[in-house]
Amino acid sequence: MNILVFVKRVPDTESKIRIHHETNTVIEEGLNFIISSNDEYAVEEALRLREAKGGQVTVISVGAEESTTILRKCLAMGADEAVLIKDDLKETYDGLRIAKMITRAVEKKFPHFDLLLFGKQSVGADNAQVPSMVAEMLGLPQANVVTKLEINGTQGTALREIEGAEEKVIFSLPAVVSAQKGLNEPRYETLKGIMAAKKKIIPVMTLEELGLRKEDVAPQVDITKMEMPPARQAGKIIPGPPEEAAKKLAELLRREAKVI
Repeated sequence: MNILVFVKRVPDTESKIRIHHETNTVIEEGLNFIISSNDEYAVEEALRLREAKGGQVTVISVGAEESTTILRKCLAMGADEAVLIKDDLKETYDGLRIAKMITRAVEKKFPHFDLLLFGKQSVGADNAQVPSMVAEMLGLPQANVVTKLEINGTQGTALREIEGAEEKVIFSLPAVVSAQKGLNEPRYETLKGIMAAKKKIIPVMTLEELGLRKEDVAPQVDITKMEMPPARQAGKIIPGPPEEAAKKLAELLRREAKVI
C-alpha cells in the first residue's frame, strides 16, 4: 500500500499561550511545538497497515522550515519518507487554503496512492475541515473521526463515533480517512529510528513548484480579534431542601447562565 499521512506542527497543549493583541496572533517565542495529537494516530495506523500489507508510508506537512522537526519524529516512528510543503505564513485558520496546497501536491507529486490519512482536526485551529475538503477536491470517498479501520484489497471498512452509537462505513480505495483517539496507541520512537531520521534528507516543495500563485492560496479568513477564554468562575453550592434548591437552580440557570 502507498499511504500518505498529513501532519501538523502545533503548540504543545501544556504550553502557556500568550496573544499578541496588535496582530491577533499567538506569540511563538518560548513555546514548545509538537505533532498534533490526532495526527499521531494517523501515523500509527499507517505504520500498522504497512506492517500488515507492505508498501510505503510518506508523511507530509505544510508549514515553515521548523515543521521538519515533527517530520523527523514521524521518520523515527518508522515512516519511510517525509516531505515538507513550504509555507512561510503563520497560522491563518483557513482550512480551504491548506486543502488547496495538499490537493495540488497529491495531484502533481503523488498520483499513485491508496490511502490519505489525517488527524480528525489539529490542535489550535480545531476546524476539522481539511480532510473533507481534500476528499471533495480529489473526488474521493471519505470516512471521518474513525476509531477502527480495516483494509481488505481495494475496500475499506471504518467505524466512526456518532451521537450515542457507532456508524459503520464501507468505502473503496483510494480514499481519505481521518483518525481520532481510540483508533490505536501511537508508538514511541526508537533510538535506532531517531538516529536514522537525523540522516534522512527531507525534500521541500515550494508553492511555485506546485504551480500555485500567492493569490491562489491567499488567506480567505480574517482574524478580527483573538483573546484568552475568561477565567472559570468558582462553582456555587445551593443550600436547602431539594425542592427549594431545584427552584433556585432553575432561576440561576435562567437569570445568570441564560441557558433556559
